[in-house]
Amino acid sequence: MTRSDLVAKLAERFGQLTQRDTEFAVKTMLDAMSDALARGHRIEIRGFGSFSINRRPPRLGRNPRSGEKVTIPEKLVPHFKPGKALREGVDASLPITDPATDNAV
Repeated sequence: MTRSDLVAKLAERFGQLTQRDTEFAVKTMLDAMSDALARGHRIEIRGFGSFSINRRPPRLGRNPRSGEKVTIPEKLVPHFKPGKALREGVDASLPITDPATDNAV
């Protein structure tokens, strides 16, 4: 699902909102979440999951073209941990497939 799909679905579900209002609401919500994470805050949406910031320590990597060692600096990256209700809902609704054959088990 893309951002525009989400806007269309919400506008369809809530007929009193225009497409423009729905788009503004989704943009405002996502901007607020991005700002909170950028400030180092944790976001928790009960029944859905939580967003937090994880630290990736500096490490030594290799340039695949030349093979020379490259220092990769420390990074702070967003992390999503799904809530129990979301995990159980996904598990119950999707069939388990065998990756070797791509057939449902």
